[in-house]
Amino acid sequence: MTHQEISALAGTWGLVLFCVLFLIAVGYALWPSNKQTFERLAQLPLNDDHEGGEQ
Repeated sequence: MTHQEISALAGTWGLVLFCVLFLIAVGYALWPSNKQTFERLAQLPLNDDHEGGEQ
């Protein structure tokens, strides 16, 4: 295999791998059982309660 063929193959499989990982991340973020966790974390910066550390 030439360098050009290896480069094209790596680029193609890199794109496929990136797309698969992206779809997994989106699926995880939109999974119904994670909704409550993400809603709680989204409100965390707006809460005045400082749980844990002092500021």
